Amino acid sequence: MEALYNEEDIRLLFAQNLKRLREQQNLSQLSLAGIAGLTHNFINDIENCNKWFSAKTLAKLASALNVQPFQFFLDENQWNSDERNIYLDNISDAFQKWVGEQRTQYPEDNDNE
Repeated sequence: MEALYNEEDIRLLFAQNLKRLREQQNLSQLSLAGIAGLTHNFINDIENCNKWFSAKTLAKLASALNVQPFQFFLDENQWNSDERNIYLDNISDAFQKWVGEQRTQYPEDNDNE
């Protein structure tokens, strides 16, 4: 059975998605490095397919970008606008629910104004 992806393909896929996810959040490599607790050079090396990383680093990057780890391995065609809109709608719904819960739990105290 022939493999669909080789190691080079996977590195390139990850690098492209890392850069895309970083740029979507208007983060520089330096900013992402600071948030993730990594060095700028290491982020640059990953995006240029010069270095690979551990699962620990994958977790740091996913956490810093607030994404699921699998999102780094999606083909470009899996990020079409319909899927992206559904994903963003789900995030928006979850955030609105959380805000509503916070308002219920911590009502504003209008007596102190």
